[in-house]
Amino acid sequence: MYRVDAKQAVLDHVSKQGAAGERQLSPEAEAIIAAPVERTLSGAVVVGIAQVIEAVLLAGLGYFIFETLVAIGEAEFYVPVILASCLLANVLFNAARTHRIVAYRTLFNQIGRVLVGWTLVMTVLAVGIFFFKAADLFSRLWLLSWFAGGAVLLVAYRLALRAIVMRWTAAGRLRRRTVIVGGGKDAEVLIEQIRASANNDIRLLGLFDDRVDARSPDSVAGSPKLGKVADLIEFARRTPIDLVIVSMPLSAEKRVLEMLTQLWVLPVDIRLSAHMSKLRFTDRAYSYVGDIAVFDMADRPISDWNLVFKWVFDKVVALTALILLSPVMVATAIAIKLESKGPVFFMQNRHGFNNELIKVYKFRSMRTDMLDHNAVKQVTKDDPRVTKVGKIIRKSSIDELPQLFNVLKGELSIVGPRPHALQAKADNKLYYEAVEGYFARHRVKPGMTGWAQVNGWRGETDTIDKIMQRVNHDLYYIEHWSILFDFYIVLLTPVSLVSKNENAY
Repeated sequence: MYRVDAKQAVLDHVSKQGAAGERQLSPEAEAIIAAPVERTLSGAVVVGIAQVIEAVLLAGLGYFIFETLVAIGEAEFYVPVILASCLLANVLFNAARTHRIVAYRTLFNQIGRVLVGWTLVMTVLAVGIFFFKAADLFSRLWLLSWFAGGAVLLVAYRLALRAIVMRWTAAGRLRRRTVIVGGGKDAEVLIEQIRASANNDIRLLGLFDDRVDARSPDSVAGSPKLGKVADLIEFARRTPIDLVIVSMPLSAEKRVLEMLTQLWVLPVDIRLSAHMSKLRFTDRAYSYVGDIAVFDMADRPISDWNLVFKWVFDKVVALTALILLSPVMVATAIAIKLESKGPVFFMQNRHGFNNELIKVYKFRSMRTDMLDHNAVKQVTKDDPRVTKVGKIIRKSSIDELPQLFNVLKGELSIVGPRPHALQAKADNKLYYEAVEGYFARHRVKPGMTGWAQVNGWRGETDTIDKIMQRVNHDLYYIEHWSILFDFYIVLLTPVSLVSKNENAY
C-alpha cells in the first residue's frame, strides 16, 4: 500500500523559520484574535475523565465479584492483580487508539477494539496465574465472571459514552478551532463538506494561502482569507488553534511539503484533506473529520490523557524538589547577598510554549552592574562578569532552582527543551537563524532539564554545531516523549551535572 510518510519528509526538509516577533496580521485575523474564545469542552479533559471512569468501573466490578461470588483466596492477592489488570487494559485501549474523541463517535470499530484488548488482558492474567502456579490463590469462577462481566460492562459503557459524545458534538460543545491552508475551488469544496458533515465538530476561523492571484480570492465560500501561511505561525501564537487542514491534492507534492515544513513548528494537529485526491487507499490510511477523509500528517506532541500525566508529574516533582532543596536555596540566597549588592533573583525573558514570552527566574550569578538581560554575550570560561558564588552555582546548575516556581506557575515543565534567551547567538548568529526548524522545539513547554542537557549539551553554545546538537536532541525528545522518558531524564540529571559539565561556566 502506498504510504505518505509526512513526518520523515518534514524532518528531512525542515525549513528555516522567521523570528518570533509579532508579524503584522490582516484586520480579519486581528478581529478573530480580539474576539472572546467560545467556551467548549476540552477533548483532553473528556478523554481523561472517560479513562478514569472506565478503569474504576472495571476495578470495582472485579472486586465486587470477588466479594460476592468467590470464597477462595484473600483480598491482599486480588486487589493488586485487579489494579494491574485495569492498568494494562488502559494501556492496550490507548495503544488501540480507542480513547480519542474521534474513536468515541464510532460504534463497531470502538467496541471491537475494546473487546479485543479486554480479551488480551484476561489472557495475560490467566497465563500469569498458570506460570506462577497461583491457581490455588485465584478462583476460576472469579476469572471467568470478571471476563464476561467486564465485556458486558465495557460494551454498555462505550455505548453510553458514544451517546454522550454524539450529543455534545451535536450541541457544538466539542468543536475544534480550525483553519484551512489553501484556497480556490479545492478549499471551497472542503468548506462545503465541513458545513455538511462536520459543522458541529469544527469551528472554522478562516484560510491561509500564499497565492495572491485570482485562484485565491479574499473570501472562499464565506470564509475569509486571513493571510499567508507564514502569518499562521503568529496567528496560532496569539489565539488558540486545535486543527489545521491542508487543502491540496497529493499530486502537488512540492507545495504540500513546503506547507508542512512551515507548519511543523505548531503544537496542533495537522491533517491533509483527501477530498480532492483521485487515489484510493484502504480505510486504515484515513482518519475522519466528520465524513471528510484526511491523512494524519502531524499530531500535537503531548495531548489527551498524557497532558494530565505530564501536569501531575511536573507539580509533584517541583513541590518535592522545593521541599528537599529549600536549605540549598536559602544558603544560596544568603551567599549571593553577602558577596555583592543587588537582588538575589534574576529574571529574563525567554520563549515558552508556542513561542509565548515568559519570565524565567534564576539566582543572580553576575555582578549587578554587568547584568545581561538579553544574553547578547554568552558566559565564557573565567568570565569577569560572573561572581565567585555565581561560578559555583552556574557550574552546579543551582542558579536554575528558582525555575521550580515557573513549573508551579505552569510556564515550564520539569523536563523539556531548555528555554533560550531571546538574543542568544552561536557564531554571531541568532539561534533561529543558525538552525533550521529551530522553533519546532517550542511545540511543548520548555523544561528545567532535558535530553540535550543529560547528553552533555548544556552551557556555552559558541558554535553552530553545538546549538544544532542541542536542537536535534530537543526534537528527538519531542518525537519520543513518554512519562517514563521524563522519569529517566530526571534520574540522569544529577549524574550529568557531575560527569558532563565541562561546557558549563
